[in-house]
Amino acid sequence: MNAPAQPNVIIIKKRVGGHGGGHHGGAWKVAYADFVTAMMAFFLVMWLVAQSPQVKSGVGQYFRDPGAFSEGGRGVLPGSESGTTGGGQPMGSPMAVANPDVESAKRALERAAQSLRQAIQAKFADVQDRVQISVTDEGLRIELREAPNDGFFSSGSAGMKAETEKILAVIAKELSQMPNKIAIEGHTDSQPFGAGNQYTNWELSSDRANAARRVLERSGVKSRQLEGVRGFADTKLRTVDKPMDAGNRRISIVVRRNDGT
Repeated sequence: MNAPAQPNVIIIKKRVGGHGGGHHGGAWKVAYADFVTAMMAFFLVMWLVAQSPQVKSGVGQYFRDPGAFSEGGRGVLPGSESGTTGGGQPMGSPMAVANPDVESAKRALERAAQSLRQAIQAKFADVQDRVQISVTDEGLRIELREAPNDGFFSSGSAGMKAETEKILAVIAKELSQMPNKIAIEGHTDSQPFGAGNQYTNWELSSDRANAARRVLERSGVKSRQLEGVRGFADTKLRTVDKPMDAGNRRISIVVRRNDGT
């Protein structure tokens, strides 16, 4: 005999809703992290407000180009104590930035230019009009320009005259006291050498620039200051509309602006 069929019974369990895990939930951690971030930003802004204009400029420059201030960067902020930035940060820290004070660097070059002008005028008055000293965007540029009947080198060669060596020695005395990098350039006019000559204006301009380098180094300029020695032949004429002009034959000494840029 079959057992009587059991009725289908539906059991409903009612769960009482919780409150997000109480104090064991994670929502408070997100809020706390936001609070800590906001406080860190607040104190960073307060620190920055208290810094000198140089430090503020350096921080702004860092965020514009962080790669420029990697390890081995050049120098610290002007007005800072030895080994620290203006804000007291060690030189190896992320805030130890290169000197952004361009105007200060220009003033240093202007002082050197004035000192050189006075020295050249006092000792070489007869050629002072052919020794041009100027401060440009690239730095301090000193040019020894030749005259039609009077040059700093023997005609067509890198043989330097005795007076030229003396002038370069005076220049070297001033530049050796500076930390700036120096480049030396040789330039010629467009007068070519004779047909079939293997020695051209390229060799001549390079040889004259190297001759100037040797005198500068003998007279005190440190080898680590030298950035480059280049011969440009007649590719950078001073007087473009007069390619044969004697003033195109010149030696240029370029003292780079030392501002960390």
